[in-house]
Amino acid sequence: MKRIINCETGEVIERELNAEELAQQTIDEAQYLELKATTEAQATAEAEALAAEEAAKQQAFNDAVAAAVAAVLAAQTPATTAEPTVEE
Repeated sequence: MKRIINCETGEVIERELNAEELAQQTIDEAQYLELKATTEAQATAEAEALAAEEAAKQQAFNDAVAAAVAAVLAAQTPATTAEPTVEE
């Protein structure tokens, strides 16, 4: 059904769609679905890229913390170069 409203009189007419209108409606629906799928794919790709970027930042932070902890532990451990001696 197609609803036609006369803006001047306010008269409302309802009628069936003709063949040309039905064909255009089918085209419009297909274009809408294609656009919707493209938009959703772009949003998904952007979300995945953001997640990968955040994961890389987190990994870089974890690596920096691990390096800092290793440096602190190395500074606290006395370096020994001589062999231990055993007294008899």
